[in-house]
Amino acid sequence: MSRISGCFAQLEQQNRVALIPFVTAGDPNPDLTVPLMHAMVAAGANIIELGVPFSDPMADGPVIQRASERALKHGTSLRDVIGMVARFRQDDPNTPVILMGYLNPVEVMGYELFAEMAAEAGVDGLLTVDLPPEEADDLLDVLHPEGIDPIFLLAPTSTEERIRRVCDAASGFVYYVSVKGITGSASFAIGEVAAKVAGIRKQTRLPVGVGFGIKTPENAQAVAQVGDAVIVGSALVSRVEALAGSTDEIAPAVVELLVAMRRAMDLI
Repeated sequence: MSRISGCFAQLEQQNRVALIPFVTAGDPNPDLTVPLMHAMVAAGANIIELGVPFSDPMADGPVIQRASERALKHGTSLRDVIGMVARFRQDDPNTPVILMGYLNPVEVMGYELFAEMAAEAGVDGLLTVDLPPEEADDLLDVLHPEGIDPIFLLAPTSTEERIRRVCDAASGFVYYVSVKGITGSASFAIGEVAAKVAGIRKQTRLPVGVGFGIKTPENAQAVAQVGDAVIVGSALVSRVEALAGSTDEIAPAVVELLVAMRRAMDLI
């Protein structure tokens, strides 16, 4: 059983929903990332989604685009991000870590080398937003032997056939994008999210995580009533951006929101 599957199984026994925060590695500087990861776990995060900076993050809105720009100014590379996971693992052997990004850096490194380095560092999952499952066989062939779960996205517009295809290729969990558009988009309609998640569950036994548009503890609580994981990104990255010139204040600001979300989620 992978760390991701084990995490969801444990949470199911506790009748709790996973909280998955996203931050961009290297934002606003590389030295902050690993301490911030530990702080998020202490605040109630169950899984960490760590963004790999990329020069053309087409699925991301302005907030996360600027996060990539700040990280890239420090030269943060895929190798650096893997190294951050390795340092995180020195003190935390249990919390699953997913790398989220785009295919180009993985292709440049090479699939086999990436899979070997990522597994050795303790990476548990990979979400490449611009790689559809129809084109993922070569990457899946090297991820599976290393125990790295491929995570794929589903959208409000996904057809039943598309849902089936994604669920067949995925492991760990399925990521449902709750709104149409880029990260940081407008708020979602919880009734529509509930209906779509129910449809996805008819196609798979994998947990369903819900992300995009979750900005407040109230949003997190609503999603926790219909999904298996609440994924929050832009709301956290906005706090990082606002305090980029006062880095000592970043972790407390991120922790404050996560603690409030965790508390709201646990009330359901």
